Amino acid sequence: MTETNDTGRILLALTGMPTDMWLDEFARAAPDRKVVVEPDGAADPSIRYAVVWKQRPALLSKLPSLKAIFSLGAGVDHVFRDPDLPDVPIVRVVSPDLTTRMSEYVAWQVLDHHRLGPRYRAQQARKVWNEDRGQKAARDITVGIMGLGELGRDAAAKLQALGFRVSGWSRTEKQVEGVACHAGPEGLGPFLASADIFVVLLPLTPDTSGILDRSLFERMTRRGPLGAPVLINAGRGGLQNEADILAALDEGLLSAVTLDVFQQEPLAPDSPFWSHPAVTVTPHAAAASVPSSLIGPMVAQMDAHDRGEPLVNLVNRAAGY
Repeated sequence: MTETNDTGRILLALTGMPTDMWLDEFARAAPDRKVVVEPDGAADPSIRYAVVWKQRPALLSKLPSLKAIFSLGAGVDHVFRDPDLPDVPIVRVVSPDLTTRMSEYVAWQVLDHHRLGPRYRAQQARKVWNEDRGQKAARDITVGIMGLGELGRDAAAKLQALGFRVSGWSRTEKQVEGVACHAGPEGLGPFLASADIFVVLLPLTPDTSGILDRSLFERMTRRGPLGAPVLINAGRGGLQNEADILAALDEGLLSAVTLDVFQQEPLAPDSPFWSHPAVTVTPHAAAASVPSSLIGPMVAQMDAHDRGEPLVNLVNRAAGY
């Protein structure tokens, strides 16, 4: 990659993620920008933009010419773990590809629980032939989505297209076509009483940390066609109290869960989630960040910003997302 006098360098700072595929995509999308891979580039005044995933603390604060930080994940809680985060704009990744992948995952897991997939797989393992003639139609099931941002709204539309009723809950008031929307602390109780399957797509903030706990599960309805509700968390592992989830399953507060995220990843080999009969585990695979779909829009934003245009999809620092 060559560098010109008109463009600054990009710092690529990734922890726990290979860099080669990202560098290859930058070479195609931004041939006029030099990409520096951390740990190189400390205090480099030519670095204008940083693309990060779980960056090393205090790394970014040492860059005197930094103009913006781009997160490689749908969530930005990993960015805020840096206690010395510089006061520059933070850009969330918004990608149609990532959004579609998440909606595919949500639809897959909702349908799997709705159409008794775990039960039939258990029957197959025991060579049992037992059709359940009480199978409900999608129109009889309400899916509650916690988090009505870009991902939640798209998932809601896809679920409605499949025939499900959809309710939603968010921190602030939202209006989503066809969705019974609830907001804030006062709306949480009615929301929890509204659904049979709960899909969690919330950002991780101080207000949402540990929100999936026993007190929340106790408020969920158990009068619907599925009996005890199903929980699907494709948001962040920090949202969930994992001991409370296991206890809720054993006590019948929840009938089943799908977890794509965990407090510690990879999930430890001795975790009880692996072998619990009511748990589906996926390895943080709901919506992968794909270089070919993310780098082009990032570079386009950098180019526009250098021309004096405003950045879009900015993180609200006060809200934490």
